[in-house]
Amino acid sequence: MHCYVSGMHVKFTTSGTRRYVQLVESFRDDEGRIRKRTIATLGRLDQVGDSLDAVINGLLKATGRQPVVGGDAAPEVHFESARCLGSVWALNELWKALGFDTLRRTFRRTRHRIDVEALIRILVFNRLCDPESKLGVLRWLETVALPDMPLSKVTHQQLLRSMDAVIAHQDSVDQVVAGLLRPLIDQDLSVVFYDLTTIRAEGGTTVDGDVRHFGMAKEGVIARQFMLGVVQTAEGVPIFHQVFDGNVAETRTLLPTLTKVLERFPSVKRLILVADRGLLSLDNLESLKTIELANGRPLEFIIAAPGRRYN
Repeated sequence: MHCYVSGMHVKFTTSGTRRYVQLVESFRDDEGRIRKRTIATLGRLDQVGDSLDAVINGLLKATGRQPVVGGDAAPEVHFESARCLGSVWALNELWKALGFDTLRRTFRRTRHRIDVEALIRILVFNRLCDPESKLGVLRWLETVALPDMPLSKVTHQQLLRSMDAVIAHQDSVDQVVAGLLRPLIDQDLSVVFYDLTTIRAEGGTTVDGDVRHFGMAKEGVIARQFMLGVVQTAEGVPIFHQVFDGNVAETRTLLPTLTKVLERFPSVKRLILVADRGLLSLDNLESLKTIELANGRPLEFIIAAPGRRYN
């Protein structure tokens, strides 16, 4: 009788209370019917244990494949990239030493269920280490090991919501930051510099309270933009910033900014304001002469003026 082998498989059979493992071959006889015959009985199922490892590995070796079971199997080696720790660890320790982790109490009273302070910390660290977009921050997080981070996973939506939380509670955040900065400022003689810059903005849509307006850009052309005013100490520590509409006159930003700075740092005994010529106007000069500090001392100021105006 001629037979044609079609394949082999493992079969479990039962005899009384015992089960056996058999190697069974399937084939077709001369009439085309599928038949089965037992090639070998490998033993009782409860006794074979590791004894079949050598058989399995031998069959794999015969086909040119690597063993997968038993002590002779070659160990698998996986290479994983290391995560950066040093820079973010140092920043995290500085963050806590300066007291910025106290912002968590401010956001604990918000409607947001996310840890806003942790998300803001991530954005700040990324800005200092490797500035990226919000989506780029997610890629950066895969390369660093952030210590003391309670978040198991950060999403793009969470980063956007954290920024919304900062804007919604800007006054509270500013008060906390101002309190942390006061010890860093020389109270006896504080020289502060104020400057304003324009930042180009793209897009044609408008929203309520939009600060993006068409105004004169730094390149000398009319462009959609907003304006950013920054106050910093002589040591280069930024202590205040404010965003203005893109079409506001520079001279109109000086007094509102100065008023808020004096409110947040009332303990300064002497203040000298330094500003460039873009903030020079007769109205500003007259107003600056009337400003007094909390201790009654008049404000001192230095404002640049173009020399050609006065021969």
